[in-house]
Amino acid sequence: MCRDTDSGTQKGADGGTGAGEGRGARGDVGPHPRADVRADPGKALEFQELRPMLFSIAYRILGSVSEAEDAVQETWLRFVGSPTEVRSPKAFLSAAVTRISIDVLRSARVRREAYVGPWFPEPLLADPYEDPARSAELADSVSMAALLLLERLSPLERAVFVLREVFDFGFPEVATAVGRSESACRQLAVRARRHMAEGRPRFEADRRERDALASRFFEALHDGDLAGLQDLLAADVSLVGDGGGRAPQLARAVAGARNVARLLAAVFPALDRIAVSCERHEVNGQPGAIFRDRDGKVLQTFSLDILDGRVQAIRLVLNPDKLAHMGPVADAWSISEQLKQTRRTAD
Repeated sequence: MCRDTDSGTQKGADGGTGAGEGRGARGDVGPHPRADVRADPGKALEFQELRPMLFSIAYRILGSVSEAEDAVQETWLRFVGSPTEVRSPKAFLSAAVTRISIDVLRSARVRREAYVGPWFPEPLLADPYEDPARSAELADSVSMAALLLLERLSPLERAVFVLREVFDFGFPEVATAVGRSESACRQLAVRARRHMAEGRPRFEADRRERDALASRFFEALHDGDLAGLQDLLAADVSLVGDGGGRAPQLARAVAGARNVARLLAAVFPALDRIAVSCERHEVNGQPGAIFRDRDGKVLQTFSLDILDGRVQAIRLVLNPDKLAHMGPVADAWSISEQLKQTRRTAD
């Protein structure tokens, strides 16, 4: 059975995530100020206080943990290297990280056109930024479903939507950040809201009901309970994996409750037999899990999109490039071969 875990979601005093979820040995989100910080400890403190927000802005614009970290690092370098006095660190830093992220997104979209198979955002296990007044907007905007909707927007629309609708920036601040007039930003916001509304589901899941359904799902998954799984899946459920050509992946999406249930009931008990463990963990604010090999290396993330009392979509991220920020990555090809052998033996 997938075991519950809150390991890795505890935050340190600097707002970064705990050890074990950083890129390699680094456990926090965003950059450590470098040696030149000692020349201006005031700027270092201001930057550290705003760093969680900067990462959260960049991640929502880019859909990539690694690219968001790089954007935040570049923002720090511009801040510490600014030859003029910065009157409002928040305004300067949010504008800088937004413009950097827009530039990165424009080039990333060219690369994504050649991406092998379905593209998903890099999984985020814990958002470092918290604002009780915006908790609902923050949680909704970081989900896989929302990030995929944001992919439909132009880079400018995406940046305006994130700053205005998610972080509640005023239009004067948004205009400064994206380098457009307030009037233009208002038009961009209207278009972005319309595009996002067109793709949103009609029903939202109550968090407690969602988590209870997820628990039943993972119990059925562990037991290989075909009927139990099928009962929890929407009739038109889809299961899609993102391997990016760097890991074994499905030739196409699997659709329909019976087809998805049969696949899950066949594969996941077999993973347990080869010592692949399942840790329950929120992925992008939604119910999910991290699968690890016998050595504890990350094999994949698994996230559920739950609405209207059923699992509507299941998204797997197996591309090792998108898992590296979570720690050492497993050899998915080797595990795939072990899985095939185990299933042949069982047959």
